[in-house]
Amino acid sequence: MTRQKDQSSQLKIDRRHFLGGAVALGALPGLASGLLLPRDARAQERKHGGHLKLGLKGGASSDALDPATYSASVLFVIGRLWGDTLVESDPKTGAPVPSLASSWTPSADASVWTFKIRNDVQFHDGSKMTVADIVATLKRHGDKNSQSGALGLLVSITGIEEKAGDLVLTLSEGNADLPLLLTDYHLIIQPKGGIDKPAAAIGTGPYILKTFQPGVRATFEKNSKDWRSERGFVDSVEILVINDNTARITALASGQVHFVNTVDPKTVPMLQRAPNVDIVRNAGKGFYCFLMHCDTAPFDNNDLRLALKYAIDRQSILDKILGGYGSIGNDYPVNSNYALAPTDIEQRPYDPDKAAFHFKKSGFEGPVQLLTSDAAFPGAVDAASLFQQSARKAGITIDVKREPEDGYWSSVWNKQPFCASFWGGRPTQDSRYSTSYLSTADWNDTRFKHAEFDRLVLQARSELDETKRKVLYRQLALMVRDDGGLILPVFNDYIMASSKTLKGYVDDIGNDMSNGYIGSRVWFNT
Repeated sequence: MTRQKDQSSQLKIDRRHFLGGAVALGALPGLASGLLLPRDARAQERKHGGHLKLGLKGGASSDALDPATYSASVLFVIGRLWGDTLVESDPKTGAPVPSLASSWTPSADASVWTFKIRNDVQFHDGSKMTVADIVATLKRHGDKNSQSGALGLLVSITGIEEKAGDLVLTLSEGNADLPLLLTDYHLIIQPKGGIDKPAAAIGTGPYILKTFQPGVRATFEKNSKDWRSERGFVDSVEILVINDNTARITALASGQVHFVNTVDPKTVPMLQRAPNVDIVRNAGKGFYCFLMHCDTAPFDNNDLRLALKYAIDRQSILDKILGGYGSIGNDYPVNSNYALAPTDIEQRPYDPDKAAFHFKKSGFEGPVQLLTSDAAFPGAVDAASLFQQSARKAGITIDVKREPEDGYWSSVWNKQPFCASFWGGRPTQDSRYSTSYLSTADWNDTRFKHAEFDRLVLQARSELDETKRKVLYRQLALMVRDDGGLILPVFNDYIMASSKTLKGYVDDIGNDMSNGYIGSRVWFNT
């Protein structure tokens, strides 16, 4: 996914009004499952029409429509509404499935891939989508000066060309995961690659963008010439940026919106009693974390980094911040939802004595400053306080500085040397490591730069023997865990909520909000 950004909410609702709304929620107990219907039931009950309102956290006044720069939940959903990628992933298995590319064939060593491209697809401006548009799109994102969030995924592609009406990609080494890399949400196919008008938001998706107010609102109308019939059931979609947690839940409870993301676990028991609200929860690959820049003092000292890793009480954060809706992390960014994930790495415990040992060995006397904000993840400020308390038992002083939500992702994340953050999932381990751990990755937010790590990533990428590949991924996990700047206490479940009138939600392991496709997959049952 995505990062979370923040901007002041469009709907300002104080705590008194929220409590009034809470009374109106009623007292029906239990989790509802109206959105989690079997596939065949969904097919029988699909209905068309209506205006869908999404109240989403993760928008900011600095948001822009160029998909290369997308880095937050609101833009993630916006991109899925107006655009398509070459390949999509199966919601249940994560395997690649056709989208704008109807099929693909690798060479024997997986270093050359040939993609068949649909020839009956139109862009929103009426022009026909061609292989040339796809070539231009991939070249734009793969340019070393592009600043695209997908740049790290494309660095091994040495050739992007059209041959006999097909798209042919040549790689510097084999990559069995290539089709899944092309599912990345930045890689929306645009006319002429979006080179001239990257922020025009003209694509082939199920909805056409009508208005866009950064950090406030976006509206869409159904694409009447959509090339796919199994999506886009509502007539129009409206996204309201509601970064304030209280305002977002109240907007849902009062019927101002039909769906909200990023539900605070503390509010789930109350919402479970709501007569008009369904809780939507699914496990995924995303995680909450604290990031240290490995190249910036004092965090360029690995003993200090290890001290802080041993000084965090992961179970406390899982219980008190996530309400148990997640799993314990181990300071590497991969869990069991990834294929070939390591399963035998010893869990790093909360150990004040080891923390104190490494802290003394580092020679640093402190304090360290940790920047945080609830923009980072739900409960990030409280999580930082828990971290502060657990570290104190090891003799480590952490000064917690709370930053404004608006602008957190532009002025703190990937700029300040120690801060709270979160990451959504990626399709594969290779894309996870390539996005933010390769030395050359634009989003290397821990400044982890390790030549041997880079070499092993490339080796694993081209290794077709899964047994050997799993061994390599275990080595990569250990390097990040023991030498990197990532403190990963928990993998979070995604907790969302919707109106009971909304049906068809698809539980997708790719990411939250049905892997961003929430707007085109649901319909109203009235």
